[in-house]
Amino acid sequence: MKRLLYFLLIVCCSYGFSQEEKKSKKFVLDASQFYGSILLHNPDISHLITNHPGGVILGFNRKRYGNEEWESLYGYPDTGFSFVYQNTNNSTLGDLFGLYTHYNFYFFKRNVQFRIGQGLAYSTNPYDKNRNFRNNAYGSHILSSTMVMLNYHKENLIAGLGFKAGISLLHYSNANFKAPNTSTNTMAFNFGLTYDLDSETSHDFIELENVEKVSEPIRYNFALRAGANESDIINSGRYGFWILSAYADKRLGRKSALQLGADVFFSNFLKELIRFQSISFPELNVAPDMDYRRVGLFVGHELFVNQLSVVAQLGYYVYYPFDFEGRVYNRIGLKRYFGEKMFGAITLKSHGAKAETVEFGIGIRL
Repeated sequence: MKRLLYFLLIVCCSYGFSQEEKKSKKFVLDASQFYGSILLHNPDISHLITNHPGGVILGFNRKRYGNEEWESLYGYPDTGFSFVYQNTNNSTLGDLFGLYTHYNFYFFKRNVQFRIGQGLAYSTNPYDKNRNFRNNAYGSHILSSTMVMLNYHKENLIAGLGFKAGISLLHYSNANFKAPNTSTNTMAFNFGLTYDLDSETSHDFIELENVEKVSEPIRYNFALRAGANESDIINSGRYGFWILSAYADKRLGRKSALQLGADVFFSNFLKELIRFQSISFPELNVAPDMDYRRVGLFVGHELFVNQLSVVAQLGYYVYYPFDFEGRVYNRIGLKRYFGEKMFGAITLKSHGAKAETVEFGIGIRL
């Protein structure tokens, strides 16, 4: 089941790259070496930060020239795939292998490239209570991973070769699918080369003409989200959860919409956590029959990119009988529209930087 859920994540993230145009195709490869540090975002991982990690980042990019409207709206970004190998230089953490789908956005006359990628990583040495109990960063082999790169970028300088140099941020976490899950963030400097596979061919950017304004009434959305997660107590068990969401949104233009809505959370891992605290920590005054459900109100923003959109929401629990990580929560993730009304979503729900779970959802926009 776990591998199936993560497979769906890759499919959803990469779906926007799957439809190829017959015109204006150009592909560019890149390879960068990086060297940096694991950031101390939590004192619980201080014993794991002993050396500087290094590795390589490989990229396969398709250039976009405006064959679709969204390409021009966002400055003709690239779409593609990245592979990352990271040597943590720490035997407790092990090595990491990651595969990502990414977008490259360009600024300052296309001299600065911003890459954002989401995917999965494989940890070679996760936590094990007998063999590797010191690794409290990764509780499982399979991790969710986010990659961000900001580079000075020049392509096709000599015979298809170019170069790039800048900084990278690599985040690894399993989003509390299995404890422990302290996670790591690697900040690194990178330098590398690019190679244009068709350097003798050039394409012109297609500019939009007569762009129609988007004007919609307030739309109403209903979503069902589900998944499984575990509390921070190791071996407390994974439990399923489900969430009902209802919200209204208002388009501000072709790119954005604002949201206002409510969530009802049925998080079964809290049942076990309530039982555990009521028995093991009587000083906390937790009743064993305390309600595990929560209700939250949220505001949000949706950024539309082709048939994909990026969602960011900030919520506050108005019904909160059991104290778990505070009343404020946030959600960020991807939606994929199927036609005008139906959508699927994969989102990360957290409290600040503390992840609670990855949510898999379906919904309708009326």
